[in-house]
Amino acid sequence: MTRKPLIVAAAGGSALLLAGAYVFQALGYLPCAMCLWQRWPHWAAIVIGIAALALPGRAMPLLGGVAAAVTSGIGVYHTGVERAWWPGPASCTGGGGGALSGDLLSMDGPRLILCDQVSWEFLTLSMASWNALFSAILVLIWIAAARAPAASPPLAGAAR
Repeated sequence: MTRKPLIVAAAGGSALLLAGAYVFQALGYLPCAMCLWQRWPHWAAIVIGIAALALPGRAMPLLGGVAAAVTSGIGVYHTGVERAWWPGPASCTGGGGGALSGDLLSMDGPRLILCDQVSWEFLTLSMASWNALFSAILVLIWIAAARAPAASPPLAGAAR
């Protein structure tokens, strides 16, 4: 397979994951701060994918792989926070000070979404876990794109 279809698949995968996140948000599953952090590398991967289609070389697909690896890593970290494997940021978890040290019973201001609470899961995996898994697959696709030839080699004996 050549590079361009792999780039489209990888950047398209990030677009689909973002679309899924926004659909869940529209259905009322509001994102926490760490959920929002996971979206930024997907946006970067989409932009990188567009650039990679226009620019020759392997640098852009490798950069796309880095973006996918970053969001996958954030997803793993978020999963660990949700499962209490390690502490999360005090600003968005129920255990620390930070932004949560005020009056939690106040009805003023926006609704606070905690990063250590799972709002939706499927097959025992949270949205953060699914993002980590699918983004890791996208890393592999980006790497395949970087390794793939830019175009199909000409057929032997083809007319010139």
